[in-house]
Amino acid sequence: MKTAIITGASSGIGRLLALRLAARGTRLFLTARRAELLAELAGEIGSAGGEAAYAACDVGDKEQCFAVAEQAVAELGGVDLLVNNAGYGHHRSFLEWDVDDIERMMRVNYLGTVYWTKAIAAHMAERGSGQLVFIASVAGRIATPDESAYAASKFAMVGLAEALSIELEEHGIDVLTVCPGSIRTDFFDQEAMQRMPETARKLMAEPEGLVDAIVDAIDKRKRDLTYPRGIAAGYIVKALAPGFMRSQVKRSTRRPKRGG
Repeated sequence: MKTAIITGASSGIGRLLALRLAARGTRLFLTARRAELLAELAGEIGSAGGEAAYAACDVGDKEQCFAVAEQAVAELGGVDLLVNNAGYGHHRSFLEWDVDDIERMMRVNYLGTVYWTKAIAAHMAERGSGQLVFIASVAGRIATPDESAYAASKFAMVGLAEALSIELEEHGIDVLTVCPGSIRTDFFDQEAMQRMPETARKLMAEPEGLVDAIVDAIDKRKRDLTYPRGIAAGYIVKALAPGFMRSQVKRSTRRPKRGG
């Protein structure tokens, strides 16, 4: 029976992925800040015949991450899969963005991934096998307005994953970088929806399709996944025609100014 750790498992993509992996017989260790939601999820998995242990953890706290990672290894006995999913974002202009929140976002989205990967990858290397999944974002490859701090944290995450995919290969560890586009979850709060142009709102994808794609990519031990897949064409356009890509990003993300 395979074992997996999922960070940020209490809601959204992490929660759906936990339910999907548990239904496939994976033994889980779940972590997030909200212990009560983890307890509910673990209970739901247990009621369906699965196995899930959990512990609260703020991934922006290094000591907590290493302590809970040690607990997870002890609970599972061995870790086949680590899904670095915990993170958050805001949608606001850089001039409006509080610098304390920018620092916090980098600690959670990037350094939290570093802490968990550092703890678990060493364990996997000793065993000679394992998979690391980094739930990044298309914003980690194509930066957009009103997401400067978030994009910076995800660019860092993508860079880490790309380097590790080569570096850890000799230890039997596969790395999958997942870059979702706009997914209809609680990540996009009222603030974000108000800033988003109508055309962008209509193109939002459902999270169930993303989870299907992630599970398939894990099974096939892929290195990269962008979802919806058509967005990946933008990476080529950005490389070959950066000026055109800039104008397209601006057109698709900025609301037209009213009147006057």
